[in-house]
Amino acid sequence: MRNLRILIIRPDRIGDVVLSTPIPREIKKNYPESYIAVLVRDYTKDVYLNNPYVDKIITLDETKNKSVLKEIKRLRDFNFSHALMLLPTERLNWVLFLSGIKCRIGVGYKFFQFVTNEKSVYRNKYIPVRHEADYCLDMVRKLDINSFSFIPEIFLNDEETELREKIRESFAPNGELLLGINASSGNSAPNMKTSEYKKLIEKLLLLKNIKVIVTDSEPPHELKNIEGVTYPNLNKILREAIINFSALDLLISASTGPMHIAAALKVKTISLFCPTTACSPELWGPLGNNSLIILPIPNYHGVVCSGDPKNCFFEGTGGIDAEKVFDKVKEFIKAE
Repeated sequence: MRNLRILIIRPDRIGDVVLSTPIPREIKKNYPESYIAVLVRDYTKDVYLNNPYVDKIITLDETKNKSVLKEIKRLRDFNFSHALMLLPTERLNWVLFLSGIKCRIGVGYKFFQFVTNEKSVYRNKYIPVRHEADYCLDMVRKLDINSFSFIPEIFLNDEETELREKIRESFAPNGELLLGINASSGNSAPNMKTSEYKKLIEKLLLLKNIKVIVTDSEPPHELKNIEGVTYPNLNKILREAIINFSALDLLISASTGPMHIAAALKVKTISLFCPTTACSPELWGPLGNNSLIILPIPNYHGVVCSGDPKNCFFEGTGGIDAEKVFDKVKEFIKAE
């Protein structure tokens, strides 16, 4: 195990990539001489920028006429000993197999994994439910590493840290608290409607010593051009947005990639969640920061709403609205 050359593959969304960041750290703690690379999509690579536990960031070839042979050759040149596939796909499975990576570990057990002799870990329908970051580390357990933390981290270099302080000063010249609102969730989780976020923003703007920051890269139409609100992430690449998130005192959002970014930067969060297993805070909640979770009343899902998390806006009796979130924000600020 001394000559470990490990490729970690996470070709999905921002939040999922953030939750994979404990993997290289925990491997390096146990095998400091190991070589670790990550294979991610181009738009998520900034999550791993400046990560001291990662030796190489490789981006997926997502061009229309991408060549399997070129991908195989590119990976073969690294001489990887292990590949950890957190989101196995048939195409990637064959690329890794033909790249000569002897030990490949994936999730589940599909036919293409069976025929290529890929090792697997299982979620067992999330029973008992654990955090996604902990499930990710099941692959590390396959390397006989059993003592670890699954707290995600995003690292800023000295220049970015200095820039963060300048951003804070420009947003809050009089030392105001910077409250971020991220209203969109990409239909990945239950969320309030935009109209409720607008009501929340209007209420927050009435508080003293508060600056409201809308952090969406493309804010919903109803939230654009609100007087007194700052929009720092418009037309920004992910790394620039990450620095802006790091300047916040608090981020308010549903279960989203920005929530995981904020938590990994140790920014406080207030997050809207639903209790169904696939969307629960036990599985997807923020880690490592000071956080508050807001849930609807028990039995809300499947009774008041349809139970379909992608079509739930927390409406109706016992749900979540601007007034409820505003009250929690005031309590949270007061407690701080």
